[in-house]
Amino acid sequence: MLATSLPALPETLRFEQEGAVARLVFNRPNSRNALTLEMYEGLAAVCAALPEDGPIRVLILKGAGGRAFAAGTDMTEFRAFSGREDALAYEARMDGVLSAVENCAVPTIAALAGACTGGGAAISACCDIRLSDARLKWGFPIARTLGNTLSVAVLARVERLLGAARLSEIALSARLIEAEEALAAGLVSEILADAEALDARAEALAVTLASHAPITLACLREGLRRLHRDGPGAEDADLIVRAYLSEDFTEGREAFLAKRKPQWRGR
Repeated sequence: MLATSLPALPETLRFEQEGAVARLVFNRPNSRNALTLEMYEGLAAVCAALPEDGPIRVLILKGAGGRAFAAGTDMTEFRAFSGREDALAYEARMDGVLSAVENCAVPTIAALAGACTGGGAAISACCDIRLSDARLKWGFPIARTLGNTLSVAVLARVERLLGAARLSEIALSARLIEAEEALAAGLVSEILADAEALDARAEALAVTLASHAPITLACLREGLRRLHRDGPGAEDADLIVRAYLSEDFTEGREAFLAKRKPQWRGR
């Protein structure tokens, strides 16, 4: 059953749920899942609506059709731009969407089949785990296709994945990273043979994550966010106290000593 607290979504976004695993599908396969402003807002709303203690434990993001995760912003969205405020408002909106993905209460997996460019690449950079198929082409080809730019906030998100030198090279050359390079760079953690194998692996990984201690996952994800934002001196006392004083930690300890499988309750 779908979570009742989710917002209404356009036909270009498809939400599915099986047990503790949910999928949000970018559903414009004939346009290589190019993203409209409505789709961006729907993605942000779903990520904001999922509670940490709800029935959904993992969210998979994917594109419909098997040819593309998402090919960036639909260029028709830019036709209404007429001045400074339009440009600044667009980038502010994008930062809000990406922040919503980063701050989603449950772990996120990006299943990258085929093309993943522009806004799609930025979204994938905000997910916890990225998997791809062998046809991956990932990056920001705007210097040869559109003529806009990336905000510093987007550059910072990608730099922490790729490093400054590689980011500079791909951004300026408008080159797309393919699957083997993405794996070697740590951008993706696995390459699957095709879209079908990618979907199966994403589902299996999501089931694994959904079986883990939810408070531990929440504390680890928040700790990583703080590390990226504040560096090694980031405050973590609240995370340590939350985990060690949880009922789940007591359950995990006793289950380990009794040589049985723990029953996580998320409290």
